[in-house]
Amino acid sequence: MAFLWILSCFSFAGAAYGQTACGTPAIPPDISGYSYIVNGEEARPHSWPWQVSLQTTNGFHFCGGSLINESWVVTAAHCNFRTRSHLVVLGEHDRSSTAEDVQVKRVSRVFRHPNYSRSTINNDITLLKLSSPAQIERHVSSVCVAETADNFAPGTSCMSTGWGLTRGNARQTPVLLQQTAVPLVSTPQCRRVFGSIITPMMICAGGAGSSVCSGDSGGPLVCLKDNAWTLVGIASFVAGSRDPNNICNPNTPAVYARVTALRTFIDQTIANN
Repeated sequence: MAFLWILSCFSFAGAAYGQTACGTPAIPPDISGYSYIVNGEEARPHSWPWQVSLQTTNGFHFCGGSLINESWVVTAAHCNFRTRSHLVVLGEHDRSSTAEDVQVKRVSRVFRHPNYSRSTINNDITLLKLSSPAQIERHVSSVCVAETADNFAPGTSCMSTGWGLTRGNARQTPVLLQQTAVPLVSTPQCRRVFGSIITPMMICAGGAGSSVCSGDSGGPLVCLKDNAWTLVGIASFVAGSRDPNNICNPNTPAVYARVTALRTFIDQTIANN
């Protein structure tokens, strides 16, 4: 590995916290044919209703996120969300469309994990409190959040979604939401790729022919638990390369912030604010 490649794209032109039925989209996702994200496919429109797009005020998508209740979004700390210049867009599928009934929200407060490290990318999580609650409807609803005691075994097939690059050397992110299935990878296996930088606050997935890439940062890694989609990871980084054709290698796992290890931070932040 030459270096780590953060997944945001600034460089390119169990519980639902008071809500019921988290993780159960009104429009079920089509996962029957999953194997762009890299080597992924277009998602069924609005079938991942917790997926949000973090955008600048001029509409540039730079990171993803997940709605965990009507007032809170979780994303990656390295996305560096700013309340004055950034927005949360909910209910979007086609970012080029002006016909979609999206919800555009300002953020009142940003809670970055106090132990987030820019050098090691450890504790890569930020909570965003929306200035006004999201309207929960057919295209916008919350994902369940993995509990501290949950155990999702290596090899479990989970789903990553986002508007990240569909190939490492692409000039633009796609306008249509993409999805891909990725297997969870054990920590020892992941450390064989990344070394000791992989901490207990991280979980790895992928390496089986598809990958997240720049622009997917902060977006969800979800697994089924009791027939509900549950947030297990927050897209963080991949192995980098000085060869642009080898960035976001679909045969190398990607790294996500581990939600089970960060659940206490989530709970305490919401309870106190």
